[in-house]
Amino acid sequence: MRQAFHELVIATRGRGLVEFTGAVEKWIVENKFRDGLVTLHLRHTSASLLIQENADPDVRRDLDAFFARLVRDGDPLFIHTAEGDDDMAAHIRTALTAVNLSIPLRAGELALGTWQGIYLWEHRTHPHSRRVSLHFIGE
Repeated sequence: MRQAFHELVIATRGRGLVEFTGAVEKWIVENKFRDGLVTLHLRHTSASLLIQENADPDVRRDLDAFFARLVRDGDPLFIHTAEGDDDMAAHIRTALTAVNLSIPLRAGELALGTWQGIYLWEHRTHPHSRRVSLHFIGE
């Protein structure tokens, strides 16, 4: 049984989805991992992780549009606005999504579907550097 840890730093351009499947796959190949489980943990409270379609960019646009309608920046309901109108909205978007993903690894490949990719979803309007912890357990 092997275990390994790694951290990725992902730059965002502000609100939107950033695919980083390739960076995870590169780490797997470099370490010759074969079978096991890869867990990803985002170390932030105003962004999230998700597995989503990576073929049609309209999917990403529609997700952003839906969440913009669901959780509006600057809603007068919010008291926590220390970092701007998007502050509490970003926290709520994170609470509605996830900061952890677990993906099986089989024969050195992530068990993702044909059109699935791993994304960081930035919920703030300004660019950020986000840290994702990776953990592999297996063989």
